Amino acid sequence: MGHQYAAIAFTEQVKSQQTIHNSRSGYASMESGEDHNHFFSQTEANFIHQRDSFYMASVSETQWPYVQHRGGAKGFLKVLDEKTLGFADFSGNKQYISTGNFKTNDRVSLFLMDYPNRRRLKILGRIKQLDDADLEAQAALEDPEYRARIERSFVITLEAFDWNCPQHITPRYDASYIENLLSPLEDELTALRNKNIEHEKTSAVQNYDVNPVLGDGDLILVVSGIRQLTPRIRAFEFKSLTGQPLPKNTAGAHLRLPVLIDPQEPTKLDYRHYSICSNPARRDIYEVAVLSSDKSESQNSTEAAMKSGSEFIHTQYQLGTKVALSEPDNFFTAHDGNEPAVLIAGGIGITPIKSIAQSLTAQGNDIQLHYAGRQLNEMAFSDRLMRTFSSKAFFYRSDKQERLNLKAILSNAPENAIFYCCGPETLLNELASVANQLGIAANRIRTERFQAPSITLMTSDDRPMPLTLNLARSNKTIEVSENITLLDALLDNGVVVANSCKSGQCRSCAIKVIAGKVEHNDHVLTPEEKAAGLMCPCVSRAHTHSLTLDI
Repeated sequence: MGHQYAAIAFTEQVKSQQTIHNSRSGYASMESGEDHNHFFSQTEANFIHQRDSFYMASVSETQWPYVQHRGGAKGFLKVLDEKTLGFADFSGNKQYISTGNFKTNDRVSLFLMDYPNRRRLKILGRIKQLDDADLEAQAALEDPEYRARIERSFVITLEAFDWNCPQHITPRYDASYIENLLSPLEDELTALRNKNIEHEKTSAVQNYDVNPVLGDGDLILVVSGIRQLTPRIRAFEFKSLTGQPLPKNTAGAHLRLPVLIDPQEPTKLDYRHYSICSNPARRDIYEVAVLSSDKSESQNSTEAAMKSGSEFIHTQYQLGTKVALSEPDNFFTAHDGNEPAVLIAGGIGITPIKSIAQSLTAQGNDIQLHYAGRQLNEMAFSDRLMRTFSSKAFFYRSDKQERLNLKAILSNAPENAIFYCCGPETLLNELASVANQLGIAANRIRTERFQAPSITLMTSDDRPMPLTLNLARSNKTIEVSENITLLDALLDNGVVVANSCKSGQCRSCAIKVIAGKVEHNDHVLTPEEKAAGLMCPCVSRAHTHSLTLDI
């Protein structure tokens, strides 16, 4: 019986063309001798089980061929025995052309490609759709790890196969192949990057007076650009000191920048959070916008600005300033669904809102942007936002008596909209009140404060002062005065407490209270967590003379 593939494929017209083009003598030998191409060997089985797709040809009632791609998990096309293949057919575009063709003509041709190794296998066979009642046979073709819906299953009886030469096959590589190829290089790059960071930090310590680095994080950045956005807002651009791509950040993320807030202690740094306002898709820079104090507002404005960190950044962060930071963190994340978004910003609260608007727009979400400020020339990024978002951006200027009407905005928003808001405490409080009046679920409201909420630390009728903190595990007692937060009192007394935002938004400092009544002022703990005794000492106080903490 000669080569079965040749017997099927080499018709008289094919042989004639081979003769004309001088290839007949080479193929004639395929039609004589013992055939080995109508039974799958282990070689073919191994090749087939490594494929995650193939091309399948059928013939219609009008004699037109139809080629279709079939894909699935690696090995979804199974060799059942030396003469039989089978595969589960997953839901597609519902044209059912191949399925219909097989009802009148059971001939099928498969083309299996191995692009990286430039190999291809051609298979001719007869195909049959399994009956729905044949559950055992269908179960043998399922892959529990591949969750696509199976519409039907097919088995193919082999007629013949043939291997093709590698000519003109352009190598192509899938994601897993590339990941495996690059993994050792990425590990080496990470090791080199870490080594470089350690070198920079060591060098900075050795040369502090000449070329100081502020901060103690592992990510060393340099101020590479400074722009004056408005009379009071300045943008600072940071790049990697090593020239490497920056760690990925997400919309709404922030940097924890080192600042000096007490001139009497020049070596004691504190940290302040500033939202990253550059597009999250960028990996070459981080940009933050910092609002300087208005010295006309208060006789203590300079002191307040130094405490907030803004004055230090405006005066001390210069081109070339190096900072050692932790990677960006995020307490104000954007949703990843397709729901529309309403974004509301007050003043410098535009900084996280801008990046969230850019990210959601790139994701394909419909957005509205509402931005309130004193006057247009004091509203950072207003010109860029107008160009980018056009009719979807609304601006409210108090010098023009334009008021941001939260009730109208929330009432007219799509029913499934997600609301984002960053701004002063008055704006956030009004938003919470209006949302509650309109019955908007709390999980549709996302907010961020650009400063700690206003909390009166002085004694009141229901807030006894001074307050005593009893530390159960440390066996310490700390007296807290009326003008200091509980967290600062703990830190000043050498008690190690994890912390980050210092504004009741991140839960990093949450501590369990064993005894005493807490006045909760945070915006992150759930009612269940508060009932279980947790508190955020960065903003919360007490209604009793003492609190006993599990620390």
